[in-house]
Amino acid sequence: MSHLRFLTAGESHGKTLVGIMEGMPANLSLASSDIDAELKRRQSGFGRGGRMKIESDHAEILSGVRWGKTMGSPIALSIENSDHKNWIEGMSPDERHQGSIPAVTRPRPGHADLAGAIKYHQHDVRNILERSSARETAMRVALGAVAKRFLSEFNIRVGSYVIQIGSRRSAVSSQQLGEKEFFEIFSRAEASPVRCADEDATKEMVQLIEDAIKVGSSLGGVFEVFATGLPVGLGSHIQWDKRLDGRLAGALVSIQAIKGVEIGLGFEMAGSSGSGVMDEIFYHGHKTGFYRKTNNAGGIEGGITNGMPLLIRAGMKPIPTLRKPLTSVDIVSKEPFEAAYERSDVCAVPAASVIGEAMTALVIADAFLEKFGGDSMEEVTENYKAYLEHVKKF
Repeated sequence: MSHLRFLTAGESHGKTLVGIMEGMPANLSLASSDIDAELKRRQSGFGRGGRMKIESDHAEILSGVRWGKTMGSPIALSIENSDHKNWIEGMSPDERHQGSIPAVTRPRPGHADLAGAIKYHQHDVRNILERSSARETAMRVALGAVAKRFLSEFNIRVGSYVIQIGSRRSAVSSQQLGEKEFFEIFSRAEASPVRCADEDATKEMVQLIEDAIKVGSSLGGVFEVFATGLPVGLGSHIQWDKRLDGRLAGALVSIQAIKGVEIGLGFEMAGSSGSGVMDEIFYHGHKTGFYRKTNNAGGIEGGITNGMPLLIRAGMKPIPTLRKPLTSVDIVSKEPFEAAYERSDVCAVPAASVIGEAMTALVIADAFLEKFGGDSMEEVTENYKAYLEHVKKF
């Protein structure tokens, strides 16, 4: 059973997004401003669509926090959808408003539209696309901000940056970096309109997005998420669903439009010799202990953190909603049509990297509480310190 669990609810044009998190210990300092800072990062990035001009996301803490500290009870958050004022009847729960807007009957290739309509027996695709929309990820980022706030108490930090948009890949390499270098890259990426630390690549990525806008197309890309300060021992090898790499991969692929995940060298390892990619182990007395000079494994061996920085890479497909629509078939008339267009991004890779941080933080926080769990921050901290002393003596 998960030690930290969460649920989200809400539709893209519904009244609000709602999130509930259970398992966060009592006495963690938490404010709405901690969450809003992450929400703002999600909304930024060159290539975002018109929705970002409408929304200015703010998380309201509904429960679980009193006078700036968590109480140990479930934390409930809400984010208002500013655009809902234009959809009051169209997204109304009241039966008398049925038919106030036309049904969407033309599923878009690449979306959940057709499969979802068949699965849930819906003849208005809006009943699928409203929930499958990436608007839902705003709440994931909000909940991830709470997890980040928790991890920061133990000097664990999570960040990300974009390394590829379309055909242009960044020249900045991050595979063998130490913690300080990760944050130098992260800082440079935060100043980039596409969250890329390579200035030359940034310019070309922006140009590629501008070209895609002109022709009514979209672009995908690749981002990296890292976590520093992780202790040895999060996750486990003893069952498939306890392996931390499996949990992380699943969390990242659950983000809309993510089609592939690799950890450390990932697929590059498949074409390498074993002697060339294994991270050899060294020892330098009790002060330093065991260490590695390389991090090809990306900080996880056998489903367990090994004390090196965690490095995950995720590939995002191009946004399937295109201004120049693709061919589809009307689910009612069965006649061919051009797929319906819903307001969308041209490139959302910079935003996806922030969402990737949130999902990574949520998984790590869960694994951390699994190992060092307690009902209060004081208890968790005491358990963690005792474990670190144990590691030093090993």
